[in-house]
Amino acid sequence: MRVMSDTRILNTRIFIALALCLTLCAACSKQVVKPAYEGPKEAYAKALLLIEEKEYDAGRELLIEITNRDAGTDYAPLAQLKIAESYIKADENEVALEEYRRFLKNYPDNKYSSYAKYQIATLVFNTIEGPDRGYRAAYTAIKEFQSLNEQYPRNPYKDIVPLRIEKSRNILAEHEFYVGEFYYKRDAFAAAIRRFNVILTKFPEYPDMGKLYYHMGLSYKGLKDSAKAREFLDKAKDSTRDTTLLKKIDKELSKL
Repeated sequence: MRVMSDTRILNTRIFIALALCLTLCAACSKQVVKPAYEGPKEAYAKALLLIEEKEYDAGRELLIEITNRDAGTDYAPLAQLKIAESYIKADENEVALEEYRRFLKNYPDNKYSSYAKYQIATLVFNTIEGPDRGYRAAYTAIKEFQSLNEQYPRNPYKDIVPLRIEKSRNILAEHEFYVGEFYYKRDAFAAAIRRFNVILTKFPEYPDMGKLYYHMGLSYKGLKDSAKAREFLDKAKDSTRDTTLLKKIDKELSKL
């Protein structure tokens, strides 16, 4: 009986091993075969459909094949643009930036070059946060938008670019004010005035001059310079219509 039992165990093990081999062979025979490359036009159309369906990796694979195999066709630069755009759709903006830069490197004279440059500037612009943390992004965005205008003077974004440069400059100015106010609150009045003066010299278009002059007046008051304090408080009064701020100015003037 023991010999029969051992034989059955052995037969069972052999059966399981054979079943595993057959399963592995079947899996190997069912490997997906990549379809043949049909040309840039067909590949481009398929890639767009895949990206629309959020199959980003598969779509990019086709687009990259276009740029490699048909670099001399009109579809290659289009494919490179769509690679960048696919990363924006996937919320991978840092990678998108690199892909737009790759486009400009490979196709500097292409008719879509100004668009790629604009997209770079816009992606940077969209990362701007508040004045406390948005300084670096605002500075870079200004450089990118200015570079767009210099390299492509006939670009179609002339109505948008000045507004975005202005907003970026306001962020830079607000950053200077933020730092100046930080010093003021810690009684570092001379340091505060230096930062406020940066706004006066570099950002004369700053939209809230009343607030700026008011804090400069208070800083000079902190330095016991009554003449300068009055000068800037008077300027603050002439530069604002904010009733709350006007009350504060009058209160400070009455103390001088």
